[in-house]
Amino acid sequence: MASIPARTSSGCGCRRCYTSRMRDTGSEPAQTAAVPEKSTHATGPALYLVGTPIGNLEDITLRAVRVLKEVDMIACEDTRQTQKLLNHHGITTRTISYHEHNEMTRAAELVKELQEGASVALVTDAGMPGISDPGFRLISLAIRHHVPVVPIPGASAFLAALVASGLPTDSFRFSGFLPAKRGERRAALEAIKTSPRTQVFYEAPHRAVEALSDVVEVLGSARHVVIAREVTKLHEEFLRGRASEVLETLKSRDGVRGEITMLIGKAEEEEARVETGAFARLGVRQRVEQIIADEKVDEKSALKKVAKERGISKSEAYRELQRSK
Repeated sequence: MASIPARTSSGCGCRRCYTSRMRDTGSEPAQTAAVPEKSTHATGPALYLVGTPIGNLEDITLRAVRVLKEVDMIACEDTRQTQKLLNHHGITTRTISYHEHNEMTRAAELVKELQEGASVALVTDAGMPGISDPGFRLISLAIRHHVPVVPIPGASAFLAALVASGLPTDSFRFSGFLPAKRGERRAALEAIKTSPRTQVFYEAPHRAVEALSDVVEVLGSARHVVIAREVTKLHEEFLRGRASEVLETLKSRDGVRGEITMLIGKAEEEEARVETGAFARLGVRQRVEQIIADEKVDEKSALKKVAKERGISKSEAYRELQRSK
């Protein structure tokens, strides 16, 4: 088989450019090589973090399909759920369960296999492993034992919802699921009241109305929100508007179903200015104490926030704090 030279300035290094150069110089390759059936990108011993579809089974990369076919085993959040995907793409690789209830012991078992030369793909029921799904324990353990960890990018529910939301994407924060308990959820919403960035959360369908009610009460009825439901699936839906409007739409339905991503627009400039003005009327010490109590942070973090609110340096805020004690 004729060897293919490395990439040079006269071409990209692919077989087509190589053959063309040979003809231009009056030479021909010794023989025409057949395109190999097996990928030349060997799937060596490593932990592969494979992104899988979040709904539509076609939302998977060619690389992901190849890796799932070539690894020694696939660690799945739910083997039955993953098997549907594997059957769809003709993948026969052995599967093993890896979920929140067995990850303590299974992570150690898998790392031992990896150290002995196995190649393992980690998948969840949908999306990227480790994003609000099991995976962190295995990934961190593999890294500690110097096992190569290779990401195979794929679909992500919160990113798909964000780019189609119509809300600003230049600065955003993804925070996983909102707290299930109302008090903790309202505290989390209070913490983003004056945030200058789009906020993204996952939410359980049976708590969607309750969570959005808290958004209205804490952040105001006029705050822009988007409810992205069943993204990439047959009944995909985006509800966009003011928080009170979207809430009424959900309340009018006979229950809320499907996977939910809730996006909250950043604070309007006037809203943020009024809130900051109210804080400014407090002394530095009073405001620091308020932040410590409300946000459960230490004095240093509270002081940093006060300095930012008032547009002064941290040292200046600290001096004012000391003068008031």
